[in-house]
Amino acid sequence: MNYGQFLNMMPEASLVLFLLVVFIADFCLLKDEQKARKLGLITTGLLVCQTCLMFGVQPAEAFGGLYVSSAAVNVMKTILAFGTLIVVIMAQSWVETRQRLAGEFYMLVISTLLGMYVMMSSGNFLLFFLGLEMASVPMACMVAFDKDRKNSAEGAAKYILVATFSSGVMLFGISFIYAATGTLYFDDVATALNKNYLATPLSIMGLVFFFSGLGFKISLVPFHFWTADTYQGAPTPVTGYLSVISKGAAAITLCIILMKVFAPMLNYWEYMLYIVIVLSITVANLFAIRQSELKRFMAFSSISQAGYIMLAVVGYSQLGVAALTYYVLVYIVANMAVFTVINVVERNNGGRTDMAAYNGFYQTNPKLSFLMTLALFSLAGIPPFAGMFSKFFVFMAGVQNGDPMAYFVVFIALVNTVVSLYYYLLIVKAMYITKTDSPLPTFKSDEGTKIALAICTVGIALFGVCSCIYEWIAAAGI
Repeated sequence: MNYGQFLNMMPEASLVLFLLVVFIADFCLLKDEQKARKLGLITTGLLVCQTCLMFGVQPAEAFGGLYVSSAAVNVMKTILAFGTLIVVIMAQSWVETRQRLAGEFYMLVISTLLGMYVMMSSGNFLLFFLGLEMASVPMACMVAFDKDRKNSAEGAAKYILVATFSSGVMLFGISFIYAATGTLYFDDVATALNKNYLATPLSIMGLVFFFSGLGFKISLVPFHFWTADTYQGAPTPVTGYLSVISKGAAAITLCIILMKVFAPMLNYWEYMLYIVIVLSITVANLFAIRQSELKRFMAFSSISQAGYIMLAVVGYSQLGVAALTYYVLVYIVANMAVFTVINVVERNNGGRTDMAAYNGFYQTNPKLSFLMTLALFSLAGIPPFAGMFSKFFVFMAGVQNGDPMAYFVVFIALVNTVVSLYYYLLIVKAMYITKTDSPLPTFKSDEGTKIALAICTVGIALFGVCSCIYEWIAAAGI
């Protein structure tokens, strides 16, 4: 074996190095009273380096096609590193209240990101599955981080059970694919499926089980039942990480595999995707209207957003890949802005995350209310915020193939955009209009919250109007 090929895996190799740095720093700062703050600064610096490093990484291949990193994958890795940086910054004050476990939290974050990198760059179903598990197991530990809280333990248990079940379903599907094609390499599977011209029962079953397993990770309907309980039970910074970073990695991976591996079976997975998209957007929007707990509310919002993300795959084109990646970037800044506000309100309001806690919020904390409103408007797709442009590109990608069914699905998505605007405005109504005798008292945000909100707000305002950002994403192809 030529071990020099590991140099072609620079993003993953750098994360392994950063993991060791955090581990050693945690050991050296064992008795330091400022341990959590110092580890936070170290991790933030490392993720800044990782984000900058990704801009210089070129497409590469290693170990005979086991590892394949394309330009589109490298762009998504850059975006996910940027999103993880925001999570670490906004979580700083929360981690400082758990001084003893600070090192473990940051190591779990980097470990999960490493698993996502491996998953996205896999050229073989075996490496893909290993990357998926490398991301899922540390994520389960993060969900259960506040193990003394009942909701946290319950959310973690449901996440672990569903993750185990979905992994088993996916592995079952991969075994069908291997039985049908005799290989696990993506390119070889596509070649074997092309030779058959018509899909065999084995390959169809493999596709269905594989799609179902990954549908659990993205929390698409009807694979979404774990989402609300896990989001509510997990610590708020972890919920934010789970809702954007994990979802983005799984979405781009599913997009690449469907387009590269299962392209000969387009007629099968295309209509399956239509059904899942319509169900995800519609069911999630209807359930979101009924929520009074904000983290559960954002859970159903994320399920709906997952439907919009997958709409980009329907077009089966390079525009779809660019639209998906751009949507994830905009979704990261908008969603993390919301979770940053939820996090700071939760810490200053006795742990409350219900919507009633935001009644009259504008009277005492006008700046946070304004930034929360901008983020919600972006999630709803209201111009001129970046969310409107991301939805526009996704809709354009969805009708790219000219299929009449695709136009119908996009129409349903447009109608649901109006529904989503209604339930996002429920929070705005609570902050600005609903009267209360005891609004949340005025409080001062910590530095991490201010920096995270500043980054997210700039992204919401500029990502939609700075064409160079979308051009950078569109220039990368699978």
